[in-house]
Amino acid sequence: MSKEEGYFFQDILHLLTFSRRKRMALFRDLPVNSRGRVLLELSSRVRDSIVRELDVHEIVSILHYVDLDQVARILRHSKERRRKKILKSFHEDVQEKVEFLLRFSPDTAAGLMDLNYITVEVDSSFKEVFQAVESHEKKTGKPPAILVLKRGFLVGELPLHRVELRRRSENIESFIRKVPTLQYDKSEKEVLDVFRGHPHSKIIVLDDDRSVLGVIYSSDILRIIEKKSGESLYGFAGVRKEEDVFDTVWAKVRNRHLWLLVNLGTVFLAVFVVGLFETTISKFVLLAAYMPVVAGMGGNAGTQTLAVVIRGLAFRKIGLLVGLQVAWREVLAGIFNGVITGVIVALVAFLWHQNIFLGLVVAVSLVFNLIIAGFFGTMAPLFMTWLGKDPASSASILITTATDVIGFFVFLGLASLFLV
Repeated sequence: MSKEEGYFFQDILHLLTFSRRKRMALFRDLPVNSRGRVLLELSSRVRDSIVRELDVHEIVSILHYVDLDQVARILRHSKERRRKKILKSFHEDVQEKVEFLLRFSPDTAAGLMDLNYITVEVDSSFKEVFQAVESHEKKTGKPPAILVLKRGFLVGELPLHRVELRRRSENIESFIRKVPTLQYDKSEKEVLDVFRGHPHSKIIVLDDDRSVLGVIYSSDILRIIEKKSGESLYGFAGVRKEEDVFDTVWAKVRNRHLWLLVNLGTVFLAVFVVGLFETTISKFVLLAAYMPVVAGMGGNAGTQTLAVVIRGLAFRKIGLLVGLQVAWREVLAGIFNGVITGVIVALVAFLWHQNIFLGLVVAVSLVFNLIIAGFFGTMAPLFMTWLGKDPASSASILITTATDVIGFFVFLGLASLFLV
C-alpha cells in the first residue's frame, strides 16, 4: 500500500466511525473486495454495528474476499442463527472450518491460528507432496504450510521451496525440519514467548491428543505484538485494552470512569497529607508554588523507571530476585538525578526569592522523592506481576500515589522544621 492509499484508508476508517448516520451508505459505496479489510480494521463495536445492518447476501459477498480466520473474526459476535444462515452460502468444507475456529477463545493460540496447511506422511515422495500442494493452491489460491506426520503425530515441517527443487521420486524424510508447537489453550503471551525463541518460524497449534489443529503465521504474531503494544500504552494511561481510537464518546466514558474514580481516591490521600501542613503553608505561602515541582519530578522519574522495568518483565529479563538489584541501581540513579535537578532548583529559588533555605528544602525533597520514584517504579510492577495483575495499569497508580504523598510529606515536613 502506498502512502497516499494509506492516508485514504485511514480517512475511510475515520468517516465510518464518526459519521453514524451516513455509515452504512459510506460502507456500501466501497468496492466489495475491500470491505472485508475495512471491517477488520474497525473497532469491534463499529464492525459489529455494520455487520448487523448488512443483509446475508452482502455479508457473503464480503466474506469471499477474506481468509477463513478473518471470516471467524467478522462473524464472531453475530447471533448463531444468522451466522449459520450466512455460512450456508459457502461450501460445506468452509462452513465446518469457520465453525471450528469459532469454538475457540480469540485470546488463545487456537483463536490466532490459520487453517492454511496440508499434512503429509513422513514416507511420502516429493511427487506426492507436490500434487497435494497444487491441489490446495487450486482450492484456496494460497501456498500452504506442509506439516509432516508419522502415525498421526507431528514430526516437523517440510519447507515449501524444497518441493520445487528436489527430484519427484525422492523421499521427503531427510528434508524435514523441526517446528515449534503449542497447545491450543495457551495464552497470547505464551504464543509470543515461543515466537521470541523461534522468530523465523511458524507455530503449530496442537490439541490435547497432540494432533494438529492449525498454524500461527508471523503475520498473526505481528497482530498480537501490535495489540500488546497498545495494551501497554493503554495500561500506562489507565484505559481499558478494548478501547479503540475510533470508539464513541460514551464508550470512552464507560471504559475510563472507574480508573478515574480510583485515581480520585489517591488524590484525596495526597490532599489529606497537604492538609496536615495547612498552618505551614499559610505562614509560608511560597511553598505552594514549589509543590508541583516536587510531585511532578517524582512522577516523571517513576514513569521512566516503570517503563524500563515493564520492558524487562515483557522480555523476561528480570524477576523478583534480580528486581532487588535493579531497584538498588534505580535508587542510586535517583540520588544522582535528584542532586543534579535539586541543585538547579535550589539556585533558581535562591536567585528568585533570595532564600537559601527554601532552595535547600526543595533540593533535599527532590532527591528524596526521586529515590522513592526509583524504588516504587521498580518494586510496584514486580509486586503486581507476582500477584498476577497487569503491571502497566496497576503499578502506575501506586507509583503516582507514593511520589505525591511521600513527596509532599517530606517537602512540607522539612519546610515546617527549617522555614517556619
